Amino acid sequence: MNSPAQSGFLSSPETQVSPKNPSRRGFLQMGALGLGGFTLPRLLQAEAASGIRSSTKSVILIYLVGGPPHQDMFDLKPNAPKEIAGPWKPISTNIPGIQICEAFPRLAQMMDKFALIRSLVGNQSDHDASQVFHGHNPQKLKPEGGWPQFGSTIGKIQGPAAEGMLPFISLCYPCTHGPYNEPGPGYLGQSLSPFRPLGPTRQDMILRSERTGGLNDRKALLQSFDQFRREVDASGSAEGMDAFNQQAFGLLTSSKLCQALDISKESSKTISRYGTGNPKVFIDDNGAPRVPQSMLLARRLIEAGVRVVTLNYSKWDWHGGDNNSIFKREAEDFPVLDQCLSALVEDLHLRGLGNDCSVVVMGEFGRTPKINSQVGRDHWPAVNFALMAGGGMKTGQVIGSTDKIGGEANQRPVTFGEIYATLYQNLGVDTQSITLPDLRGRPQYLVEDQTRPMVELV
Repeated sequence: MNSPAQSGFLSSPETQVSPKNPSRRGFLQMGALGLGGFTLPRLLQAEAASGIRSSTKSVILIYLVGGPPHQDMFDLKPNAPKEIAGPWKPISTNIPGIQICEAFPRLAQMMDKFALIRSLVGNQSDHDASQVFHGHNPQKLKPEGGWPQFGSTIGKIQGPAAEGMLPFISLCYPCTHGPYNEPGPGYLGQSLSPFRPLGPTRQDMILRSERTGGLNDRKALLQSFDQFRREVDASGSAEGMDAFNQQAFGLLTSSKLCQALDISKESSKTISRYGTGNPKVFIDDNGAPRVPQSMLLARRLIEAGVRVVTLNYSKWDWHGGDNNSIFKREAEDFPVLDQCLSALVEDLHLRGLGNDCSVVVMGEFGRTPKINSQVGRDHWPAVNFALMAGGGMKTGQVIGSTDKIGGEANQRPVTFGEIYATLYQNLGVDTQSITLPDLRGRPQYLVEDQTRPMVELV
């Protein structure tokens, strides 16, 4: 079965490459090579320059919806005034000199597996998840059709990490607050949309049964797939699906993807290590559910050969208010995140994926240094944090720092573009040479200002 990347070029839509040879999947035609006269050496050279190769490199992107508080999580300021510092205390990690919040004891004991960025700048002041998913400043001029999110771009360039699997799956739950939702495929077109197997609305595929039990009941899940396949086959409506939806339909009802989506195949011990949450409870009604099992599901999909998996997790927009103080909410969310995120990264290493799968955790902005009168922290675009792991990166380090109140980056400011350039490089994609044509045919580089990968990590 062909992937969306098998039919797409970066520069010449009228030129086609046969999908019969899997090693040519998603081949990028570089503009300097022109349209004809390919020889095998030139073909291989172009592929190498484009980062197109058979690999199992992959990415899991975890979006903390609403802007998590950096100074209460990974950049504590215990010597600041009380109205800045808050009640949490820092604890030492397994890397000397690195401290994080006491509510993250599991992460602290595996800090050697993480790279902590404390100086992420260029954030937006209002909620807008798009920058988290593609790295481009949404306030700057954008190409017609908009920027594609990272998974769509990788789907175009590389395709899946394994034959017969989709390149990009989104486990993001649709939020009622529009700015919390991930952007679409932008100028790449709908065929590069992520496949979304979770959530109350399934634009790519709608199972005609309510018996799936949130993808946890294996027998009901398989019955639903079988029932849906029979209905579509009987109606002949499969012929009317576009190519992407036909592919998604075939893959969803195939055993490989179906089994990857079935976390009941995991042992009860593994599931308990991650923890579980109710996918029907949207935090504050407009955020995302607090579902640790999404991280387990992401790991299963990566193992099955998906190249990029995105997920949104909980709701972190804590302004305070009656019975809703930021510290009450942190006490609820911090331990759960500590458990599931540590389990995910630990699992990736135990299963031999630690050098192949990159993990990045971030939100759209930081929070104000000063605690407000409602016992909350408000939006703060000046500085933010990101947590990265895996992908063969140099972990066990902190990159950048903030001033004594956590209000500004005072050493090594890091941009979203640098994070994304690093992720692309981890996948073997050269952001300095590859461009994608927008809807006007204009070449667009993959990262803002052609930013280079972070030398500290790669």
